[in-house]
Amino acid sequence: MKRKAIITFWVFCLFLSTITRLSYAQVGGIIQFDDDRWASVGGGLRTTYESAEDGAPNKIDRSNNFEFESFRLYINSLVYKGIQFEFNTQGDSDSNFKVIDAVAKIMFTQNINVWMGRMVPPSGRANLSGPYFLNVFDFPFAEAYPNLFIGRDEGAALWGLANGDRFKYQFGLFEGRDGGSNQGDNLLYTGRLTYNFWDAEPAIYYNASTYHGDRDIFALGFVSMYQKEGAGTSSNRGDFLGWNVDLLMEKTIKYGGVVTLEAAYYKYDLDEVSDSALIQGDSYFLTVAHLFPKKIGWGRVQPFYRYQYFDQDQSNRLESRGTRERNDVGINYIISGHNARVSMFYAKENPGNNIFKLGLQLQLF
Repeated sequence: MKRKAIITFWVFCLFLSTITRLSYAQVGGIIQFDDDRWASVGGGLRTTYESAEDGAPNKIDRSNNFEFESFRLYINSLVYKGIQFEFNTQGDSDSNFKVIDAVAKIMFTQNINVWMGRMVPPSGRANLSGPYFLNVFDFPFAEAYPNLFIGRDEGAALWGLANGDRFKYQFGLFEGRDGGSNQGDNLLYTGRLTYNFWDAEPAIYYNASTYHGDRDIFALGFVSMYQKEGAGTSSNRGDFLGWNVDLLMEKTIKYGGVVTLEAAYYKYDLDEVSDSALIQGDSYFLTVAHLFPKKIGWGRVQPFYRYQYFDQDQSNRLESRGTRERNDVGINYIISGHNARVSMFYAKENPGNNIFKLGLQLQLF
């Protein structure tokens, strides 16, 4: 695995060296080939310190662990008018190195776009934001749609914008469960509709869970996913159906601070079959944050609170009910939006122990 990571790194360096030599102009991280072709290269890093109650090897003392959670390389390119590709990789502390996104993009108009490849399917706001664009450092366990890994799948999506970019539609066909219970090789159907009642969000496929006061947001989204024989085993098959409603409200108040409220409710149905990779039940989360207007040193302070709850019909592969809940309380230090921030928080999970976590996130586009 380490050898693969090294080879991939050197291939990336060779690619970067080559396109840099070929280009005649470079402005703001974009390498310009000509009027119709360009490439951009960037990266992201998330590294943490975590201390968990009773987490030491003796099961009595607190653990002390430093870890880099992920390192990503981003490549985007316009190869012809209206035709782009996106290529992103991720490595972690376990020497796993994967291609997480490999997407061919065709933009017929701003209202009609077709993407195909490995990507984030139309799903909840948290998944379309990803860990790098959330309010809270850790990804919420309440969003648990089927995926290949880290929220991605392979397939195709049709999406676009309307009504001054306030309305966004996203529909897709994806692999979903491949093999196992899916003996008929059925596709996963997924769709998302989002409407912004206040300012429009950026006119892109992805979104964020906060814009740090750059715009006033009141966005309501609805998601549905379905796959015939998408749950269970080859001998005990069931259909998968999932849906959710999510809300993001963010407002700059009079004295200049920014108040953010994010909430989501999810429903997952496995047709009453047991599945080792999926969970049947209801879940939700609620996040409240306040970004203070005055800078302290490099950045601004943003205290936050998040509550999550999962009422599981099937827990740990057993036909029994179980609940899972978690409270996160902490502070973000926002230096440069999502590109530079420090997070410090305390989390209490039931069942489970409490943890203290310090996280640093950096990105360059």
